[in-house]
Amino acid sequence: MAAAPLPTAMADGAPLSQGARIVNTFIAPAKSFTDLRRNASWWAPFLLSVIVSIIFVAVVDQKVGFRKVTENQIQMSPKASARLDQMPAAEGNKAIASQATVTRYISYGFWLLILIWNVIVAAILLGTFKLGAGADLTFKTSLAVVMYASLPLLIKSLLAIVSLLAGMNTDSFTFQNPVATNPGYRLNPADSPFLYSLATSLDIFMIWTLILTAIGMSCVGKIKRSTTLAVVFGWYVVFMLVSAGFGALFS
Repeated sequence: MAAAPLPTAMADGAPLSQGARIVNTFIAPAKSFTDLRRNASWWAPFLLSVIVSIIFVAVVDQKVGFRKVTENQIQMSPKASARLDQMPAAEGNKAIASQATVTRYISYGFWLLILIWNVIVAAILLGTFKLGAGADLTFKTSLAVVMYASLPLLIKSLLAIVSLLAGMNTDSFTFQNPVATNPGYRLNPADSPFLYSLATSLDIFMIWTLILTAIGMSCVGKIKRSTTLAVVFGWYVVFMLVSAGFGALFS
């Protein structure tokens, strides 16, 4: 009697749990991303990002305070600093307090902005790979890749949390650059907003995320790795230049 054929899942390897996918994203990324072709669920990394984001903001609220965060942000912008200097003291204090309140609410809800941003990135990559490389992709799979690939950024937030709890100097703390993981951390943004933005974009955890994104798109879309790397890093260079340009224009 002929042996019954093995199920597809067994032939391709045992399906991964959400926890196993998260772990393998760091140690065996191709394994995790290939599993997304079976099931493109992305709730686990997103939930993890929400938890870390809220904890990070809560620690900043306790150890730095949003008034200090706002003051540091204003110091980064020569134009904003000049506007504040021209105000009467009472009016300036009121403006800082108002801005600090807005920043506080936005920061606690930042996880929603992360979701929106990841949706936009997933849509751009989906369109690029489907139209440019004929990849067999769905939006859900593209979003799952982006969600899992962004996990290294949580390590950066965790490092910032540990640094704050350990008593780091908060005189120049900003959410954009909380720890020294890029060349921009050592620069004064007021000197050259354009250069600061470019240097900050060269973050080791962001580069890690970009590499994972390229690996993921290669696995789920069955595209050459060199192609996915070129597309992912190409889009990031565009983002870097546009962000740096706007930063220089409005700072």
